[in-house]
Amino acid sequence: MTTTGLHTHVFGPDDPGAPAVLALHGLTGHGARWRRLADDLPGVRVVAPDLLGHGHSSWEPPWGIAEHAAAVAHTVDALVPADRPMVVVAHSFGSAVAIALAHTRPDLVAGLVVLDPAQGLPPAQARSYAEATLAHWGYPDADAAVAAKRAEGWYDVSTAILDDELEQHLMSDGVGGVLWRVSPPATATAWSEMARPFRLPPRGVRTHVVVADRVDPPFVRPEFLAACAVERSETVTVHHVDTEHMIPFLAPELCARLVRELVDA
Repeated sequence: MTTTGLHTHVFGPDDPGAPAVLALHGLTGHGARWRRLADDLPGVRVVAPDLLGHGHSSWEPPWGIAEHAAAVAHTVDALVPADRPMVVVAHSFGSAVAIALAHTRPDLVAGLVVLDPAQGLPPAQARSYAEATLAHWGYPDADAAVAAKRAEGWYDVSTAILDDELEQHLMSDGVGGVLWRVSPPATATAWSEMARPFRLPPRGVRTHVVVADRVDPPFVRPEFLAACAVERSETVTVHHVDTEHMIPFLAPELCARLVRELVDA
């Protein structure tokens, strides 16, 4: 379904009164990636939009974190009953959007699970990633696209998950090659946004931060973790996993457990 510019995947019970979780993907991703998490959360309704410039959502600018958060808020207002704050689970760039949403619409957010949150990156690192991404945007065929994913933190992701990614998110470039269903300028903008100073979760919002320890240089900055320890020690819990960046696929049991803990709180 499409709501206020965001194409949204809804998994789990049709009952709008069921417990609801908002799931936000990372940069170059899409909402359908959360289907497996929904399978691990029986009885929970998972609302998973494609972010702006991603998947089947609007590719029109602007694409800043504030615009992503506003679009997500409109989607939640349309799909989730009022006065029903949700647990938000988010990966990578989606975590920056989730934290912004918690600040701007505290009525919507009951708790946060942020998976390898990418924010507060050194500007040189963000620029390097943006330039490399745009320089290698398309691929001659699906095998080349898969090989690129394997080299980008997907090495241990299962073949079945990669097959789903190809089916749902790869499209023709119109001249014989393929590319992921993502706007290049929106991608560059996201890297720029990730170079802004990090934001802590709002005070009083229970938050699980999961760090992928094999990511080097890390997306989760030590300064962010130190600030959480000093300023949010009562509400933020940090977990470390021995994985690459794709935590939703590489540590699914932990993700489901942390989300369920906040849903049942």
